[in-house]
Formats: sequence, structure tokens, C-alpha cells
Amino acid sequence: MSLNLSPSLDVRESREFASEIKFQVPDFAGETILEWARDRLSPDPNASNGAQNDGYQITSLYFDTEEYDVYHRNGSFGRSKYRIRRYGPSRTVFLERKLKTRGLVSKRRASVSLEELTRLQGTDPETDWPGFWYHQRLIARRLKPICQISYHRIARVALTSYGPIRLTVDRCVQAVPLNQVGFGDSDGGAALSDNQVIVEFKFRMAMPALFKEVVERFSLTPKRISKYRLAVVALGLVEPPENSEAPPEPEKPICQNS
Repeated sequence: MSLNLSPSLDVRESREFASEIKFQVPDFAGETILEWARDRLSPDPNASNGAQNDGYQITSLYFDTEEYDVYHRNGSFGRSKYRIRRYGPSRTVFLERKLKTRGLVSKRRASVSLEELTRLQGTDPETDWPGFWYHQRLIARRLKPICQISYHRIARVALTSYGPIRLTVDRCVQAVPLNQVGFGDSDGGAALSDNQVIVEFKFRMAMPALFKEVVERFSLTPKRISKYRLAVVALGLVEPPENSEAPPEPEKPICQNS
């Protein structure tokens, strides 16, 4: 049975709503959480990097308007992000719209070849191309490439009675500015990790007992964190907010009962 929360295995155009909860912890705490997860969860089926075969590199291109409406969460821009995601050195990339509704996340995506990204530079979307809907929305929403973000992800998964679940740990997060659609070198970019890692739970329906155990064992506090928002501030593209610490996510998901 396919674990559809493995992103690089799930090639469906639309992915159903799921809950995502993020935490930011020091490197050493992330290592301890990983040790715990590796004893209880399986490696992501598509991961092959590292001694445990549960890691892979992710590189994403992010889009925003001239006024940075996505960053400022203005209107409907606050509910959706448009990005292009690449896993490792793959020549296949994913055009993604990530939509958050009532605290749940869904994605629409299309897979295209790396070489086909040049089609997004035109102003007349090609109706017979799988990326037509994506190109059309970039134009309608006046979105342009803003930055490239790369990081190393370790992912562990399991199939429960409520469906697949996934725990990820992201580290070595770097960002570079963009002025055109295309993937480049991240060396020398702005470091966003600051000796911290981002731990994320993804699940459907109720919070799995395994994740409740992680929260209690390691005294984790959910945090509203966005790599894109961190990147544009670190790159000096926007003025940082006066209160730079984002408010934590509501704790209600932690208390969900099965």
C-alpha cells in the first residue's frame, strides 16, 4: 500500500486536506526526536540519502507579488502559496499550489520536466501543457519568482487506522533571491536554520497517539513558522515585523481525541 504522505511518491494532481503542525527546536533536540522516531516509524519509501535511508534534499522556488502580498497575508494571498519543488537532483519538478483552509492544508500539483520551466516565462499559457492551470494563476495573481529555498529533510512514515502519518525534520535551510524561474546554486545563501531544526507532523483526522507521545515526551510547543517568511526577511526583501516572533499555532490540534 502506498504511503501517500510521501510527497515524491504522491503524483496525484490533487491531494486531500491534512493537518500540519510545526515545531522549532535546537539541533540536539531534533536529533533526540529523530532517534525516537526511527525506533517507531519507517523511512520515507522514496528517501535514499544518509545512513538510515530516510533523507533527501528539497529545493523550492517561491512566488509573490511586487507588494509581497503573500508575505503580508493580504486577502486570499494569505491562504495560498505557489511554489515549484524539486527533490534532490531529479529532472522532474512539481508546480504546486498549497492552500490552507480552516487550519487544514491541501495541495494541487503538476509534474513537469525541469526544462519545461521556461514555459512559465511567457505571458500566454499553453492550454495543452500540464502546467497550464499553474501558469494561468501566476499571471492572474501577478506572481513573480522571489527566492529559492533549499534544505535537507529526514522523513519517517507509518500507516495507522486513520491513514498515513509523517514526521519530518528539516535542517540546513538556506535561501537565495531569484529574478527568474529556474533552479540555481544555494551556496553562499542566507542561512535560516540558526542552529535550529523544524519538526513537522502531518496527519489526517485526529492527532495520532504516536505524535501525542512526542509532544509530551519532548515538551514541544507548536509554532507558526514559514520558511518563505523567514527567507524574505533574511534576504532583506521586506522589513521585519516589529514583533519578529510569530504567534504559536492554537493548541487545539494537540488535544484532539481519537
